[in-house]
Amino acid sequence: MSTVAIAAKTTSTRQSSRFLYWASITLLCSWVIVPLYLLFVNTLSSPETVNSFPKSIIPEFDLGSLRFFAGFEGMLGALKNSIIVATLTMVMSIGVGAPAGYALSRFEFRGKAAFRMLILLTRAFPLPLLALPIAVLFIRIGLDDSVFGLALVHTTLAIPFAVLITFSLFSGIPLELEEAAWTLGCTRFTAFTKVILPLILPGITASAIFAFVISWNEVFAAAVLTIEHRTLTAFLLQKLGEAPVHLKFAGGFILVVPALIFIFAVRKYLFAMWGIANR
Repeated sequence: MSTVAIAAKTTSTRQSSRFLYWASITLLCSWVIVPLYLLFVNTLSSPETVNSFPKSIIPEFDLGSLRFFAGFEGMLGALKNSIIVATLTMVMSIGVGAPAGYALSRFEFRGKAAFRMLILLTRAFPLPLLALPIAVLFIRIGLDDSVFGLALVHTTLAIPFAVLITFSLFSGIPLELEEAAWTLGCTRFTAFTKVILPLILPGITASAIFAFVISWNEVFAAAVLTIEHRTLTAFLLQKLGEAPVHLKFAGGFILVVPALIFIFAVRKYLFAMWGIANR
């Protein structure tokens, strides 16, 4: 085969790879952006437009559905409960998961690999199977229909992710940095707070974001374990079962937008996490 033919084949292969790369990116972005855009359009359109065919791709900026929810009784209370539960979940999951991730990264002990696998397997237990025992336990100890009790359940869902994410982050920080701090008179705790924590803080913040989103989107436990103190997801699930289509779109919009705003506000920590984990 001549040099010209080999060069042409190489160029063709690179062009095909580049095309597949950009096609994959376009498909992935469309998979995420198109449903969000359609949700946005139908939320800001009149009921007649939402139920018409063909569908419009340009919003009318009709705020009637959002005004309905703004004045709906119990809406603001449910939103407040969601924020409180998600914040408690974020704090407790990091408070437990970060030390566990540090221990898995820095210490060697028998059964370490099995322990890591068991942490991951805790997500294999279906929550509906555990709902009745948890409800009975909470009734007995007085945590039923409480924001703190629901936050405990959400924390158990978020801890596996917090442990494994922080484990990978701590593993990306060289142990020699801590050892150098020890030789300069630092204890293990002060070496952690003064050397490791500033480096790992963006990653821990990103892990906290995951915990927040997990709690914000969870609906089953919130619907089973609460009655008067429902979160926004459980509240809307209860109220929108028989609602018209335009109100369902508006309810979905109200659920999605706060989480998107939160993630967008702290997006730099998500990017920083990948840089730390890949060191």
